Amino acid sequence: MDSILSVRNISVKYQTSRGWFPAVSGVNFSVKKDEVFGIVGESGSGKSTLCMGLLKLLPTSAQVEVDSILFDDRELSGIKEEELRRVRWEGISYIPQSAMNTLNPVKRIRAHFYETITDHEGKKSKAELERRTYEALKRVHLETSVADQYAHELSGGMKQRVCIAMSTLLNPKLIIADEPTSALDVISQRTVLEILSKVRKSTSASMILIGHDMALQAQIADRMGVMFAGYFVEIGEVKDIFRNPIHPYTQRLIRSIPSIRQKENIHDLASDELSPEELERFKTPRPLIEAEKGHFVAEFK
Repeated sequence: MDSILSVRNISVKYQTSRGWFPAVSGVNFSVKKDEVFGIVGESGSGKSTLCMGLLKLLPTSAQVEVDSILFDDRELSGIKEEELRRVRWEGISYIPQSAMNTLNPVKRIRAHFYETITDHEGKKSKAELERRTYEALKRVHLETSVADQYAHELSGGMKQRVCIAMSTLLNPKLIIADEPTSALDVISQRTVLEILSKVRKSTSASMILIGHDMALQAQIADRMGVMFAGYFVEIGEVKDIFRNPIHPYTQRLIRSIPSIRQKENIHDLASDELSPEELERFKTPRPLIEAEKGHFVAEFK
């Protein structure tokens, strides 16, 4: 299966009062066409920084170094900001963390949709704007009447679905969903995941799904990458990672799943199980080797 996205040797560091802090270190990965690639790891592991770095959405305190970002057979690493802006939404749609809180409280929902379309495609007739808005809302199982409501009139789950609907407006080939179920109750989490899965299939888009709950991600992901300390420690088919987790950190992450569902902190359950020697050893990025066909693990001995 061909890749829609292939990233080679990306690193991100932040300028702090104490000097440069490495957040992502020499990461390589790819996303295949028509697949959901899950990126899982505890808070601070570099998941969001990695994907925001690809799209140059990080603050000025961040510095990104990368050899290659090949998207749909086009090299993105050296293109200008104006060109990259066109790639965002039209080619790669990014749903940020807490996306539902980015909705303008004084604008009706339809205004958000109209502006997204016209900002990228220019002036359109009111009839076309309305048609595309209604189609997008129906895609995420929302009534068209939602278009006339304000964000404060919607539940958290409905606002998140509005953001998902907006991400599909320009028919992107890749959707990046960053913690799309955070701050939602269990029922809403399941609903949002089911909708993301249906949207991906109906639009034929590939997807990167970022999160901290392996069990939740496994419901719709085809492959999964486990991040720790700014690099991938394991990448493979979801079924292979759960059947045969190889890296010690992945093993601890899987053992912590029942407690994660009880909303305990993943850090307390996974990282804290590592010995000081393991923690120090794992913090040093190691190259991935193919342990089984399509199943890669970072050296750890």
